[in-house]
Amino acid sequence: MVDRIVDYLDSTGVRHVFGVHGANVEDLYDAIHRSPGRVRGVIAKHEFSAGAMADGYHRASDRLAVVATTSGGGSLNLVPALGEAYASGVPVLALIGQPPTSLEGRGGFQDQSGLAGSLDGPALFSTVSRFCERVDKPDAIADLLPRAVRAALREGGPAVLLLPKDVQQATATAEPVDLDDDAVGFEDLDERVWRVLEGARRGGPTLIVAGSGVVRANARSALAGFARSLGAWVAVEPDAKDVFGNHHPGFVGVAGANGHPSVRHCLQRASTVVLVGTRFPQVARAGLEDALFGRTIVCFDRAPAYVSDELPALHVGGDLRASLLRATERLEGLPCARPATPPHDGLDYLPHERSEGSRIALREVVETIAAAVPAEATVVSDAGNTGCGVLHFLPAPARGRYLLALGMGGMGFSFGAGLGAAFATGERTYVLAGDGSFFMHGMEVHTAIEHDLPVTFVIFNNNSHAACKSREELFYDGGHTFNAFRSSDIGAGVAAMFPGLRATTVRGLEELRAFLAETGRTRAPCLVSVEMRRDEMPPYLPFVPAQPATERTSPK
Repeated sequence: MVDRIVDYLDSTGVRHVFGVHGANVEDLYDAIHRSPGRVRGVIAKHEFSAGAMADGYHRASDRLAVVATTSGGGSLNLVPALGEAYASGVPVLALIGQPPTSLEGRGGFQDQSGLAGSLDGPALFSTVSRFCERVDKPDAIADLLPRAVRAALREGGPAVLLLPKDVQQATATAEPVDLDDDAVGFEDLDERVWRVLEGARRGGPTLIVAGSGVVRANARSALAGFARSLGAWVAVEPDAKDVFGNHHPGFVGVAGANGHPSVRHCLQRASTVVLVGTRFPQVARAGLEDALFGRTIVCFDRAPAYVSDELPALHVGGDLRASLLRATERLEGLPCARPATPPHDGLDYLPHERSEGSRIALREVVETIAAAVPAEATVVSDAGNTGCGVLHFLPAPARGRYLLALGMGGMGFSFGAGLGAAFATGERTYVLAGDGSFFMHGMEVHTAIEHDLPVTFVIFNNNSHAACKSREELFYDGGHTFNAFRSSDIGAGVAAMFPGLRATTVRGLEELRAFLAETGRTRAPCLVSVEMRRDEMPPYLPFVPAQPATERTSPK
């Protein structure tokens, strides 16, 4: 049966299967090895990172991503990655090995059948997937595999197939075939929506908040045209910074708790808010809720927006790209001049520090990195203090991708996701993470070395879980912390662990600038650890009232 799986994946354009080997999935990996096609197996150091690789692979390329793990602890390690993909709407096909059916309910090692008190695998994985089925007979794969792929792509999220070892080894006579295309159709806009949009074109101003659904719908250019037809300002969600040009005159920043105050300034001037490819979750609307009242809201997305029942929110479902193109066509056909984007004061930043002597500041470290990132590169940021700084101060590459996983916000996600992005694009990828994330999943550096991937790992080392430490200081007894650690030299440690890898620790901006310039001219992986201060607060709205006033101006 496993040969049927690999052949089908090959025929659908899958080129990489990420995962960790094990007894109950080894038959699938053997089929990959024996396959005459182009599917390649990539072994990660941990199943969470393997799932993150698949996730980052899709986000960077829009192609179907596949992860394959064994049963028991291996499959349980995959759950957090599937949870992130589920929350963020990322299509991932997960192929999970299971013990032979003859051992189910009989005390078999790693039994996940749910029989006789064993762990119920189908019930568990159903909670983090859009589709989950056990393949009990080899010929069932002909039906279940195409259905799983379609569910992942159509519904936006993981699809899981549980594969008992004896079923994998059995011969399947039926061959999987593509299902008939029943793509999401165009949903024409009702007259209430037309009236709002036409009024926004004639009047205004209008604020668009765009989300990651724009990427999933391949609708970046459609969004740009739609914004032009409305003469709208455009803000983006934290995990969608690259859906609209960050240097466009209509770009007003990132919305949400670690975004830009300029978004709120424009929202307060706007009469209409149009959500595109987003339901406006809490991480994007934090700090904006009260300013939404009195505005008419239109939501172009699969599901209605997460806004108060008291707000007049109109919903447009169906195919996002088609809806935007249709709306743009009709708006531009109105007998009036195309509205220009209203002026605004540029990006406004949350309070932050500047470097003084040997005290280098987060903003200037991020700006130094930004100056070195090529236009075609992919930037992958972890959450936490690092994510706040990177999101706030680093523009998305003009022709590349900018990835940030905030569905579940798991620490260490960027290491696997960055490798997946590098496999997908072949372009240099920058993984930006804190030392806490490095100690969780940073050994994927070894996977980058194994495959000679062009990945630059930048570790922001403040010898702490700084986001947690900041919360302790601001909201609890500042006299103690659980989150400050003994000092470590990550750059020197990695260099000693992996001879031949260009790895170092830097303590100043010039050292960092020189390292990025030198390694950016190569195709090899590299790592730099930047010594940061553990006492610097990140640009994060909930922390702002506790901070002294600092510089708020835009960079020159």
